[in-house]
Parts: sequence; structure tokens; C-alpha cells
Amino acid sequence: MFSSHRKNLLFLLALISILYLVALGSHGLLDPDEGRYSEIPREMLESGDFITPRLNYVAYFEKPVLHYWLTALSFKVLGQNEFAARFFPAFLAMAGVMITYWLADRMNGPRAAFLSAWVLATSLVYFAVGQINITDMPLSFFMTLSMAGFWMGYRRDRRYFTLFYLGMALALLTKGLVGVVLPAGVAFWWIVLTRKWEVIREALYLPGLALFFLVAAPWYVLVCLKNPDFFHFFFIQEHFLRYTTRMHGRFEPWWWFIPIIIVGSIPWAGFLPGAISASLPSSASSPTRQDRGRIFLLLWFGVIFLFFSLSSSKLVPYIVPVMPPLAIMMGTFLDLHMDRGKSRPLGLGLLLNSLVLATFGVAAAAYPFLDQRYGKELLPFVAPVAAVLILLVILSWAYYLKGESRKVVLALCVFAFLNIATFKNVFGFYDRIMSARDLASAIKSHARPEDVVVQYRDYDQGLPFYLKRRIVLVDWRGELEFGSERGDQSDWFLDQEGFLRRYWTSGQRVLLVMRDEQDTAFLEETGTIPMVLGRVGDKMLVTNKGDEP
Repeated sequence: MFSSHRKNLLFLLALISILYLVALGSHGLLDPDEGRYSEIPREMLESGDFITPRLNYVAYFEKPVLHYWLTALSFKVLGQNEFAARFFPAFLAMAGVMITYWLADRMNGPRAAFLSAWVLATSLVYFAVGQINITDMPLSFFMTLSMAGFWMGYRRDRRYFTLFYLGMALALLTKGLVGVVLPAGVAFWWIVLTRKWEVIREALYLPGLALFFLVAAPWYVLVCLKNPDFFHFFFIQEHFLRYTTRMHGRFEPWWWFIPIIIVGSIPWAGFLPGAISASLPSSASSPTRQDRGRIFLLLWFGVIFLFFSLSSSKLVPYIVPVMPPLAIMMGTFLDLHMDRGKSRPLGLGLLLNSLVLATFGVAAAAYPFLDQRYGKELLPFVAPVAAVLILLVILSWAYYLKGESRKVVLALCVFAFLNIATFKNVFGFYDRIMSARDLASAIKSHARPEDVVVQYRDYDQGLPFYLKRRIVLVDWRGELEFGSERGDQSDWFLDQEGFLRRYWTSGQRVLLVMRDEQDTAFLEETGTIPMVLGRVGDKMLVTNKGDEP
């Protein structure tokens, strides 16, 4: 299989298509992120304005525009549904796997390329983020494209530097300056450490530079012209202040991403130490040709890891761009040792892997019995994942003790597929507790076109997407604070007193979403007694008028 690129790629494409596309739209949008990143492109299609992003019909500048454009295109072609919302993150995750294969093949040959691509495709965090409509997987793909372009420009043909600049331009349009700072930082430190100073002149490739500005600049110019306050909010607040301060309440210690990488690399996590160790250069002072490739992968991982580790704002998906270089290192490690029988490095990696998998498997099996709220519901979703991981530990050791290292790697590959196939079911559980789809269905069953839908002290970001209408927010602004202060939004962002006066006692029919534990006494004090129309999860839907005409 490994000797034929055509067979490798067709087999790989078939497998990842099954993993990433089957049942992609089977569960509701998970709030807050998927609701937000689906509603913004829906409003673009509704308004015809593809320059100024809007969320719940107010300006929203926290992210650039490319991800919204891609999702809007998907909605246009596939309809406004969950599959279409997640299509491009899944597609770009698959494309990232194929780019990883291409790069790993050029660096280490076809067998290492297949293993590297498969490790990436079946690593837990990479797969999970590739199933969610957020900006992190598109960013990871464009950065992977950029890094592959840089390496191929250096090793093969200067024209590949075009991909280096194109990837950075698209990353800049996806998540801002980080899409340029990180690839350029990797390239800079690689040149410094390898002392390949001539690459500076080669990398300053005029067609690539021209393409970068042609792709990245127009939207930033247009959005600044239409919105003079964009520059300060986006570049100062959402870049500099977000990175250096705790303004978004996402602070974690510097080491926080280490356990995230370990768990996110399941079922391959135990091979990380061996893979990184095997990637260390034989000589730092006079690196060989092979050393330069190793340094490139280590910097690709290390620069991104350090950048986000030093940030004051941390979220799990931020670390996804380090997975392609780690996958190439692990795939190369497995390729090196799969013909060596009971080699010590493979045995040590298998021991560490077994400890990680057994710990995670036991924890996954035990957690439902410890969670008093969702335990019984969660058990059917996590039990198969735990069973697959425990079986993998047993089978891989059975092969290793017989000296059948190829079968060890084959078992890892097969069970990695089974692990992801069973893990997909977990999204069905989160559908019940994180999606606004059922709540929106309950509202639709009672709503009339002239009714106003209101949410009290909360905002389920998927509601506008499912209802195809704007939501009035009471005592809540959150991340919409910036947009709520632009123009006259007095009918849409209200305090409690303003809501009672403007809507609840006005004679207009109101459908009000509240949390179950919230007291309705403030509504009753107006003399208009709320009627409960239904409950969905921890939310209740009340109205000031019944369903009668």
C-alpha cells in the first residue's frame, strides 16, 4: 500500500471522508461558538452586506471575514443547516491531512507520509475541532499550507513560496495578525538557527508578496472605510489587549496546553516524547540536510506552542495548529521503528501510550457515575470510547511481545479509526445540553410573525439562526457590547425596567426565554401574569398572551 501514492491518497481520502463527513449534520449547533459562526454568515446572506459582519444584527468585529464568507457560500450551495455550517471546517481539516501527507512524503517518504497523515486525522483534538464550526481549523489549514509552501520553496522550487504567502494572507483573513506572525516567526527562527541566510533573498518572492497584498488587503481597507472604529477595536483590543491582559477571563497557567496536547493526541499520545526526541538535530552548530528538516518541524511546533502558552487568553482549539508538525514527527517515528521488532524506543512509546489510554479510558468509563446531573445520559456515549481504548492497549501489547512491530502499528491505525468513529457519538450528547435547536423549535411552535422574541439575562447564540429573526436581549450585552453602542439599539438591548415598559405591558405579544431558576415575580408585579408555554432543558418559555388569536 505504502509504495503507491495514488493508492495511498485514495485510501486515505476514503477513510477521512467517512470520519469527517458522515453524520456531520446530525446534531444541533453547539452554543455559543457554532451559533455565532453560523448566524453571522446567515445575516450576510440576508442583508447582502459581506463587508461588515453582524451578530444578532449589530456589528461584530472580533474576527476577520473569511470564515464567514466560506460558511455563507456553503449555506448558499447546501442550504442553511448544520451540515452546511460545519462543511468547511471539516473539508479544511481533510485538506490539512492531505497537505501533511504531501509535506511528510517530501521529507521522509510515502510510508512515513501515510502514517503522519493518519496520526493527524485521528488525533482527538484535531478531529474534534474539525467537526465544529469555528475559525481554528481554517486557521490551522492555512498555516499548514503556508509552512508547507515555505519548506517546498526552500527545498524544491522558489515558486512554492507563493503558497507561503497565500497561506498567510488567508490566515490573516481568518483570525487576524496571528496568521502572519506565527508562520513568519517559524521561518525567521529556522533561517537563524540553520544559518541559511540565502533563503531570505529567495523567500522575498515578488509574485508571492504581490499575491499576499492582493488577497489580504482589500477587505481590511473596505471594512475600515465603512467602519472607522474597526481598527482600534480589532487590532488594539482584540489583538494586543486580548493577548497581554485577562480581559476575556480566559487566563490559564503557562503549562495549560501541555495536558491539552497529551489528551488531544490520543490514541497516539505516548509516542510524543520519542518522536520529539528523535527529531532533535544531531548537531546544532553544523546541521545536516536531515537536521534542517527536524529543526523546521520542531520550530513549527515550538514557536506556536510558546506563543499561545505565553498568552493571557487560552482556549483548547488554539493549539490545533501544532498538530500537523507533531503528526509528522510521530508518523516518522512509527515508520522508523515498525520494522525493528521489539525495539526499545517503540516499547517505551507503547508503555507511555498504554498509560495515557488506560487512564483516559478508565476516567471516561468512571465519569458518568460521578456526574450526578448528566451521568446516566452520558454513559452510552463514552462507554464505547473507553472500550476501544482498553482493547487497543491489550492488542498492541500482545503484538509487541511477539516482536510483531508492524502489527502493533497496524492495530494502532485500525483502533484509531474505531476510536474516532465512537467518539463522534459524543457530539450527540452535547446536542442535548449546548444547542438552541430544540428551544427554537418550541418557540416556532408558538410564534407568530408579529411576536417579539426576548431572552432574559442570557443569549443562546443559535436562536437567531434557527428562528431567522432578531432577538431582544434584556440585561445582557456580553460580546455584543461594542455593536450595541453603534446606532440606535434602544429597542433591542434593554434593562429590566425598559423591557417591562417597552414590550411586556405594551399589548404586543412577547415570547420570553428565561432560565428555570430565574424568578418571574418581576413580571407578575406588572399585573400581566406570565403563562408558561413549555420547558426545554434548563430553559422555560413564557408569554404575556396565550396562543389564542
